[in-house]
Amino acid sequence: MNTGAFNYYQTKMFVWAAIVLGSNPILAADQSHPHDVSSRTTGEIERLDPALDALVPVDAEIEVLAEGFEWSEGPLWIPQGGYLIFSDVPANTIYRWKESDGLSEFLSPSGFTGSNSDSPESGSNGLALNRQGQLLLCQHGDRRVARMDAPLETPQPKFVTLADEYEGRRFNSPNDLAVHSSGAVFFTDPPYGLAKQLEDQGRELDFQGVYRIDSDGRVTLLVRDLPRPNGIALSPDEKTLYVAQSHGPAKIYMAYDIDEQIDLSNGRVFFDARELGKTRLGSPDGLKLDQNGNLFATGPGGVLVLSPSGKHLGTIMPGERTANCAFGDDGNTLYMTADQILCRVKLLTKGNGF
Repeated sequence: MNTGAFNYYQTKMFVWAAIVLGSNPILAADQSHPHDVSSRTTGEIERLDPALDALVPVDAEIEVLAEGFEWSEGPLWIPQGGYLIFSDVPANTIYRWKESDGLSEFLSPSGFTGSNSDSPESGSNGLALNRQGQLLLCQHGDRRVARMDAPLETPQPKFVTLADEYEGRRFNSPNDLAVHSSGAVFFTDPPYGLAKQLEDQGRELDFQGVYRIDSDGRVTLLVRDLPRPNGIALSPDEKTLYVAQSHGPAKIYMAYDIDEQIDLSNGRVFFDARELGKTRLGSPDGLKLDQNGNLFATGPGGVLVLSPSGKHLGTIMPGERTANCAFGDDGNTLYMTADQILCRVKLLTKGNGF
């Protein structure tokens, strides 16, 4: 049995125990499996510029909320429910965390719906809501961008494919996505979710692209020259698209202009993290922006806080490889998925969209 299946059935056993014993299944779990954490902080906040003090309180602490995951990713705040969901990619599971309820399983399977997967990272990765408030997922195992065909209040592993190929060739493993106000969906397609033999020699596409899915289902290739495009995010005015490039030799964050046709131009390096990557763990990965266009970009050391001009103001450092982040609560809380933990920090700024 693969690890994701093991975790899935273990969780089901805990649910049964909760019914019998009247306890929270996650809290009843063995501490080596996903569980809530109470009253613990971690890491530190590096301050490189006084401008950071207007974004992150000087007395801010990084609070650990839950732990025991294999590789946590893709956090997404659900405003109508007041809770966070996020992917555990190897476990093929999406978890839910709410202040009043703690940790629980939200959806499984989340990224691979077949009977057997050779990929060590077959679950969902990036998550987003479309304009109708429906859940969109980048599914590593099924190699597609999909929509959950069930309400958020009653999630089910039923999916509608939005895109799974480009010009008749299957995607590598869609990784992260950003939804434009027009309804178009930008997404990245590195090979991280592929089984090793496919990554080495069985890929149908010989590049890793950045794409756009239009509301009519048409797929447009926008960028094909990045070795490992990963996280992706839009500026508040939707005039700039940011893409994290997690390729080891070129740890950079790119910026592209967006025109009225929602096409890209003027690709340039927004921030070069190669020097940081020589001494700190992690690579450019997930991206989010606040209302003023400051980037909160996971990368070497944690979450890099970058000004709209690309100046590195400081780093929120959970002490673990940090995959992704999302604004939540009333917009001024940054939730972070950092390897096997879920954590958060209170901010003075609000996320774009709040």
